Amino acid sequence: MCNYYLAVDIGASSGRHIIGWVQDHVMKVREIYRFSNGMESVNGRLCWNTDRLFEEITAGMRECKKQGIIPRTMGIDTWAVDYVLLDKQGRRLGESVGYRDGRTKGMDTRVYGIISPEDLYARTGIQRQTFNTIYQLMADRCQQGKRLEQADGLLMIPDYFHYLLTGKKRQEYTNATTTQLVDARTGTWDEELIGMLGYPKHLFGALSMPGTVVGSLRGEIRRQVGFDCKVVLPATHDTASAVMAVPSNQEHVLYISSGTWSLMGTERPYADCGPESRGANFTNEGGYEHRYRYLKNIMGLWMIQSVKKEWEAEGERYSFGEICERASRERIASIVDCNDSCFLAPDSMCRAVADFCNAGGQQVPRTRWEMAAVIYNSLAACYGACVKELEQLTGISYDRIHIVGGGANADYLNRLTANATGRTVYAGPAEATAIGNLAAQMIKGGEYASLADARESIFRSFEIKTYHSKNNH
Repeated sequence: MCNYYLAVDIGASSGRHIIGWVQDHVMKVREIYRFSNGMESVNGRLCWNTDRLFEEITAGMRECKKQGIIPRTMGIDTWAVDYVLLDKQGRRLGESVGYRDGRTKGMDTRVYGIISPEDLYARTGIQRQTFNTIYQLMADRCQQGKRLEQADGLLMIPDYFHYLLTGKKRQEYTNATTTQLVDARTGTWDEELIGMLGYPKHLFGALSMPGTVVGSLRGEIRRQVGFDCKVVLPATHDTASAVMAVPSNQEHVLYISSGTWSLMGTERPYADCGPESRGANFTNEGGYEHRYRYLKNIMGLWMIQSVKKEWEAEGERYSFGEICERASRERIASIVDCNDSCFLAPDSMCRAVADFCNAGGQQVPRTRWEMAAVIYNSLAACYGACVKELEQLTGISYDRIHIVGGGANADYLNRLTANATGRTVYAGPAEATAIGNLAAQMIKGGEYASLADARESIFRSFEIKTYHSKNNH
């Protein structure tokens, strides 16, 4: 009888419960439950409804029981940078404000009044993004100082859900690195930096690595869901889990974790915290077994998701596949900078794209399909520029790009990416984040001997499509 493992993968727009098991050294997966997610306005702030999300987590677990599938272990991954503050009784202090909220405006200036951007990068290796935890905590300190003073604990979003399941507080390494408060050399909290910024040091405890057993389910949760299992830490940052599912053991590989964000980079054994890397705005996020995910954040499919939502509000509904296919017929040449802050959280993405084109003297998209084509072509152009930067910074020539995550299904974008980068593109698996989550649990459970063993199995277990470039590099 096989062992089942449960990955709960929660993204910015949806979450899913994926059951996995190993059969003849092939990983099998099955979706059990799916639910929606999104930030909600609470007292003028964009917040995550963590109570509802936890209800969805337990509802999916009940569905496992209903289907007679009892996991041996489970683990949760989510997006990065957002957190929950706890009081001395372990209760949540206020809401969990989301990274797209505007409260961090000007907080980078306050941080840089204490430590320069150059020194901050030299310590942490994390790229400047105004929504990083370091700036969110400064917003807490400046705008809600009493809440920060009252806090007895800080947990990133997946750590908080693991705590609700087990009653055990663990701060997981890969997600912690995205706070911009972890020392890139030691892989531990930078206590000196935390003290300089005036953040309470007791909020930052020992970091735990993926594969750590958090504990068993609390009695109340066992009664709710109808079974008990161990909670095992995956790489709780969804990108760190997705990178674990890159189906290659080649030494020098580029990847794009393609979803709401596009995270493009490579794995390295050490961090590059030098001035050239900082100038190019690359980041050194923590990965499995203390690997470094050397990558750049690109706005990603958020732009397509946003225009799709606008069209739905106008009464027009299209699948992502249809949008991709219709966009592929267009010949508009306009390109926008997907990393421009104007695309982070605009009132209208369609208007933001049109305004950017107009300001640059480019053709303004006139139809929905021209709009989609501009976005897809712009993403591919960003990928092409990123490859050149990576090769210059690392001194390594890369001949292939692995696209994992939901964007692996975007056939038109994959073809554009192959041509814009001059590299062969391997697309898949689409459920990379959940698969990487499962891989960490399965390695801990003895199903695989190592990450290399798991990746070899992933390559054989899931469909990988190949796209050859028309433009050799």
